[in-house]
Amino acid sequence: MSLERVDVAVVGAGPAGAAAALAACRAGASVLLLDKADFPRDKPCGDGIAADAVDVLTRLGVSGVTDGYPAVERLRLVAPGGGEVARPLPRPAYTVPRKVFDERLVRAAVAQGAELRRHAVRSIRPDRDGVILDDRIRARVVVGADGAGSVVRRALGHPVNPDGHLAIAIRGYAPAVGTEQLIRTTSARWPAYAWSFPIGDGSANVGYGETLRGTPLTKAYLLDRLAELLPGGPPTGLRAHHLPLSTHRPPPGRGPVLLAGDALSLINPFTGEGIFYAVLSGSLAGAAAAAGPQRAAERYAAAFGARLGRHLRHSGFAALLTRRPSVVDAAVRAARRDGAVFHRMVDLGLGDGVFDLRTIGRIGAAMLPKRDAAS
Repeated sequence: MSLERVDVAVVGAGPAGAAAALAACRAGASVLLLDKADFPRDKPCGDGIAADAVDVLTRLGVSGVTDGYPAVERLRLVAPGGGEVARPLPRPAYTVPRKVFDERLVRAAVAQGAELRRHAVRSIRPDRDGVILDDRIRARVVVGADGAGSVVRRALGHPVNPDGHLAIAIRGYAPAVGTEQLIRTTSARWPAYAWSFPIGDGSANVGYGETLRGTPLTKAYLLDRLAELLPGGPPTGLRAHHLPLSTHRPPPGRGPVLLAGDALSLINPFTGEGIFYAVLSGSLAGAAAAAGPQRAAERYAAAFGARLGRHLRHSGFAALLTRRPSVVDAAVRAARRDGAVFHRMVDLGLGDGVFDLRTIGRIGAAMLPKRDAAS
């Protein structure tokens, strides 16, 4: 039986896969976009779309992904010790249900020339002429954007993230309370937090997540924690999902096989944000794939490192520091006193920001005990 041939096969049509398909099509490659589901389809997620993600999509020629969903202008962050800061976001964010957002990205990729096909990939094997998928398709380059349980990642020999670098979260929808984004952290089983992101139609995406540490967590337990941190009626549309944190990433690729998004463990360890990482890594992988199989992994790794390397080093270091809830308490106090610190924290948690010495100094000062006014 002859094999179907294509320049680039993208496994997974979520934000990372759609962005990879868009970038590869724009570079002139023939692209087959494969997903096990029909679109539109739901996907468990916080549904938060940061301004940085919109920027990446705009550069790919995609517009209108947030149409119909009002901008969210403010963020309230509650520290493990109970202190909080509420300020305007440096740039507005959006809450767009993934059923809508992913469908819009997929349709944009198809409009650019990608062929979307419902197909669950089960086997991947490189040969001298490319990569063969399920003994049916030969692609010159494959981009694995198939999520936390990535088949492509497993084919490269990379196991799932270990405990301490893998979180679990449960997400649902409930009536919105207010119009600002809320992230409420808690010292109980730290690091852990709940969130409420208003959609703009009177409802909000709500959820709770925590880092796994060897003990299986039940749905009942996750719902109890959510109810404790965000009191209210029981949410609807509940679904749980794993979050492979960026603090433990495999290599971006090997030979003609590349990884992007959750398959590359690109989840921000502070906020659980993954859409910006997904569309950015997908766009870089798609561009590298379109240039051909020779040194595809090396091209992608170089572009990925140049674009995200410094940020990921800073976020990894900050994740190490914030293993102590008291550091997060101090950071929130510093952000309440100084808007520049708040902006740095938001950029680190929702985009590709880094910490500077001034911010570190402000947080360090906030950790010092208050002096007696009479001394």
